[in-house]
Amino acid sequence: MTLHTRHRLPLILAASLTLLGCVPASMPEPHEGAAYFAQNCASCHGASGQGDGPLAAGLNPAPVDLTRLRQGNGGTFPTARALSYVYGDPRGDHRARVMPEFGAAMDEDLVPIEVDGVLTPTPRPLAALLAYLVDIQR
Repeated sequence: MTLHTRHRLPLILAASLTLLGCVPASMPEPHEGAAYFAQNCASCHGASGQGDGPLAAGLNPAPVDLTRLRQGNGGTFPTARALSYVYGDPRGDHRARVMPEFGAAMDEDLVPIEVDGVLTPTPRPLAALLAYLVDIQR
């Protein structure tokens, strides 16, 4: 990559994100994700995210302790895996899932999230939820 190309890359990326509907100026904060979590996830994962929600006892497999995702991934938060699982990975076998896919319920307000070094257009509610999940890691 030439020096000239390297300086143009941020401009090209910004233009691409704009065309995809991403607005990089307003990234969601953990409190926004906490509200989404309380409304959509706490009944199974519990108010603190530890897998102890009121519906957890009747689920097989049991809800995951979301406060230990980083711990279960060698100390690094599994961004790509968390995003694809919540949204609904089209390559996965969702018949075996207990957790619903939330992708269809999310709006088109996209923000850029870095996933494995690549800025990825992500629905704002999902980006907010990710910020919250990162924030509650133990």
